[in-house]
Amino acid sequence: MSTKLYVGNLPYSATDESLTTAFSEFGTVQSSKVIMDRDSGRSKGFAFVEMSTSAEAAKSISQLNGAQFDGRAINVSEAKPQAPRTGGGGGFNSRRY
Repeated sequence: MSTKLYVGNLPYSATDESLTTAFSEFGTVQSSKVIMDRDSGRSKGFAFVEMSTSAEAAKSISQLNGAQFDGRAINVSEAKPQAPRTGGGGGFNSRRY
């Protein structure tokens, strides 16, 4: 079963491909995605990498957490499940008009 990892403190120069290359040393990378700012198009400084097995994910965490990646010490941990989004808004509010 695949395991998703959170990778933080990334340099803005990091790409999906550079992450795949770095993590493939420890197993099969199923996907890697650097999270980009919608407005500026620049990296937000974190990413998610999905490893094919939990053993490969554990090895990646132990080897890469705190390691230098383009001059920055990155943080690697198992990703937490995404919390459900609530709220919304921005729609027409008839009470105000």
